[in-house]
Amino acid sequence: MSFGAHPRKANKKNLPLETLMPQVPRSNYLQFQEEKQRLQLKKFLLHRMFLVARITANIEKKDIADYYEQLFQSILKRHIGEAVTGLLLIYPTSILHILESSSGTFYQILLDYLSHKKDEMEFFIQGMKIIVMSHNIPTRLFMQWHVSVVKAPVMYLEDVTQTQSLQEVMTEFLIQTHKLALHLFKTVKLSPKGPGDSLHQAAPELLLPEQIIKYLCNSAELMDPEGFINMYNKPIHVTLDSEVVWPAPSRF
Repeated sequence: MSFGAHPRKANKKNLPLETLMPQVPRSNYLQFQEEKQRLQLKKFLLHRMFLVARITANIEKKDIADYYEQLFQSILKRHIGEAVTGLLLIYPTSILHILESSSGTFYQILLDYLSHKKDEMEFFIQGMKIIVMSHNIPTRLFMQWHVSVVKAPVMYLEDVTQTQSLQEVMTEFLIQTHKLALHLFKTVKLSPKGPGDSLHQAAPELLLPEQIIKYLCNSAELMDPEGFINMYNKPIHVTLDSEVVWPAPSRF
């Protein structure tokens, strides 16, 4: 009586290690670091704020950069993990500031500005206005906070602020700043040096003329930090249906 031979089971001990390990698509070290940093930064509701302001003439870049760096470090001690990323463009007499962080961090930044404005007769940042605040954005456009001085004047053919409405100027402002942010997102990456002070050479067409920044600073229709703080502190009262006394239906 004969029996058919049974197939021999493969011995896992003899298989190559690669076949026993789950196969995960490999990526380069730069992509790994970018993803790691994104996960570290995405631990709260993320917002983006666009600010403009006037600055004292002949103020040094270092003074402005040091002020914000010290402020961010101070806030980070109370808002652990809520890092600030963005871009600060320093023009001869004004600044354009893009900030990405939590609403609580924005609150502290604006509150500090108001404190300096109240206590110091000649604080080097004046006339700050909030252009727009984007809530709960899916991702950051900046992986770090960068400072860049716009050294050379941006050339333009006409003063658009004389012929366009505030809404049109703001639309142009947002389009150009987003283009600039995307350009930096693609070129700067994780470089610790950032864009430096050569943006007027690398991407002059993406830089807004300073006249637009100054025009927005002077606009009475835009919200200032005082308005934002008041709105932030204002309690939200929601009236429930059960709290409403509805009028009795008419019989006629």
